[in-house]
This record gives sequence, structure tokens and C-alpha cells, in this order.
Amino acid sequence: MTAMTPGSNLPLPVARVAVDVTAPVRLDVSGLLLTADGKVRSDDDFVFYNQPTGPGVTHSASAPGGGDTITVDTAAIPAGIDKVVVTASLDAPGATFAGTEPTATVRGADDGTVIATFTPPRLGPETALVVVEVYRRGGAWKVRAVGQGYANGLAGIATDFGVSIEEPAAPAAPAPAPPVAPPAGPAAHLPPPAAVQAPPPPAAPPAAPAAAPGTGKINLDKGRVNLQKNQTVSLVKGGRPLLTTVKMGLGWEPAFRGKDIDLDASVIAYGVDRKKIDNCFFGKLSILGGTIQHSGDNLTGEGGGDDEVITVHLGDLPPQVTGLVFTVNSFSGQRFTDVAKAYCRLLDGGGQELVRFDLTHAEPRTGVLMAKMIKQFSGEWEMTALGEYVDSRTVRGMVKPGGKAL
Repeated sequence: MTAMTPGSNLPLPVARVAVDVTAPVRLDVSGLLLTADGKVRSDDDFVFYNQPTGPGVTHSASAPGGGDTITVDTAAIPAGIDKVVVTASLDAPGATFAGTEPTATVRGADDGTVIATFTPPRLGPETALVVVEVYRRGGAWKVRAVGQGYANGLAGIATDFGVSIEEPAAPAAPAPAPPVAPPAGPAAHLPPPAAVQAPPPPAAPPAAPAAAPGTGKINLDKGRVNLQKNQTVSLVKGGRPLLTTVKMGLGWEPAFRGKDIDLDASVIAYGVDRKKIDNCFFGKLSILGGTIQHSGDNLTGEGGGDDEVITVHLGDLPPQVTGLVFTVNSFSGQRFTDVAKAYCRLLDGGGQELVRFDLTHAEPRTGVLMAKMIKQFSGEWEMTALGEYVDSRTVRGMVKPGGKAL
């Protein structure tokens, strides 16, 4: 038996495996069959207690005090399915995983032999979790420990993987007859109850920028996006995730003429456990096999255009990298109240600006978390504007705040 850590993987010695997910509290466990683009094909690929069978995947409800089980028969998985993700969400409305440690036990479905166990570390405000995934690689099947949390429950996981969650109408709203009969599948067990249907065409995206700070998520379909603090943009255009080369340009100007400001832009790469994998800055211009590169140090902030540029080859990043945090520090100790027009902007490989975030206020501190990018398990990346100030003159002091911001 192997105790797995986040991101680790093992070959499966048997064709039929069972994944038991247990915790001190009641969990709802589900399995989703995903294609190469990280999406389900229809609601039939969403297997849970109220829809317990799917192509090659079954759900077994727990006995009192036990955990639910997702069984995967790899020989029966359709050819178009690349992986099966096993998820867990808390049954109690509003509950989080803080103080709760779920454990996945992977065993042979026929003989019960335990292959591996996995307990995700350091959970907090998450209300749902991708625990493990069973996936194809080179004609064989493997299991990977994941442990990625979601703050918006099973609905967040389901929609991320292409399952449509239809919210019930408000009690006071009229209830006209639906234009078509509802699908034959059973209702999903979500708080509040919701129906799981084959994905309809998405609603028209809101005009960029989103209506209010901290709310809404938009994509790149309407062109360049201007973000405000805490807003998020999904790096998807035309229904396809952006997985090519992008550049994060960071810039600033002195607030007072004649006063040079030496700021340093950096990026910190994190794994699923929110621990640093590596960081790229003026003293380390290339990391992770060249998939992240830094343009070099700008000592004054003078001149037009971006002061420092960080290039990220999204599609070539090692799979263990699931989060990037972009930071700016004042190495010489000046405060950000001495800085004007600080901004970050994301550009595509051809130099076209995709996303921009302008800092609209300053604090008398020496470091700022500008933006974060998080890889979703559907394969797409999301960028969120942060604008959070800290006291640190170097990237070393940004590692812990950056991990907390993910």
C-alpha cells in the first residue's frame, strides 16, 4: 500500500478499482467521466448517488459510518473518455472542509486489496473537492492524487466539467409550462436541489468588464477585458481554453518626477498543495525547463510600455503546476505610495493585450500581489486581479501570502 501525496501517481495493477472516500462527516461522492478536453459528454457521464451507474463507472452508497464508493471498470470505459475524476462534497449546507480530513482508499474492486490511500492536506474554506483521478496514459491506466478544492460546492465542480446545473425558480416567480419535457435522468443532489441536464448553449456572456468588483466571471469572447480587484476572467475564447504562450507585462511610473523607483516583477509557481514549486525573478530568469521566462530587471520604471515581462508557455508547464502568482516588490525599500500607474496586463504570443488590471489605490508597503492564475481541472486557466499589499522587499517574502491567495 502507498500513501500518496498531491500530484503523485501510480499504475493500476488491476482493471477494476474501487475508490472509497471517508470522512468524520457525511459526504456526497461522485464520479465524472471526462473527454480529452476535460468535459463530460452529457449528464450520463455524471455518476452520483441519485444516478449510480454510468459507462464503466458505478456509485455505491455508504453503510452507516462508512464512505461512498466509486468503482471504475477501466476495461468498460468508452474509448473517448480519458479520465474519471472522483469528487466529494459536504452534505451539510454551508459546511466547509476546515477541520475535516477526507481520505480516499484505492483498492482492487474484486479482491479488496488496498493499492493506495490519499488524504488531501490543509483544507480550509473549500466545500467540494476533486479527490483523485483515474486516467489513461500510454495505453495503461493510472491513479493520481489531486486534492483540489472548490469554494462553491458540487455545483462548481459540475459546471467546471461541463455539466449544466439548472437552479430552481424563486418561490414568488410564475411557473410557466416548460417548452420541452425535462430529461429522463434523475435530479442531482445539490443544495438546493437542482437538475443535471446535458449542457445547453451557454447564456450570452456579460459585457466586459463585469458589472461589480468581486462578482461574475467572464471570458475573452468580447475582446480585451479590464479587470477590477477580485474579478476573474476565464482564459477561454470561442469555447477553447488558451493554452499557448502568454506574456504578463508589469509596469509602473514614479509618482514624483526625478525619483527613480526600482521595482521587481516576479512569478511564483505553486502545486495543488499551495506550496511553492519555483519562482522566476530578475535573479533567476528561467525556470521549469524554460516554460517560464523573465525579461530582466528594470531599475527605474522610466520609459513607455511594460517595465518587466514574464513569458509563460501555458501548454508546456509541468502538470504539477496548478497556480501562478504574479508579484511586484520594491527592492530598494520605497513604498507603493511613491509609485504611479502600476498595472499588469496579459498578452497573447503575438503581443495582443487580452486582460488588463490597473491598481487604483496604493498603500505604504513594499510588496503587492498583482494577479493569480489558477488551472482548472477542465484544463483551462483563470486569471484573477488581486491588488493585495504586503510588507516584503523580495519575492521570498511573497511565497506565503501568494499561497494563501490561491
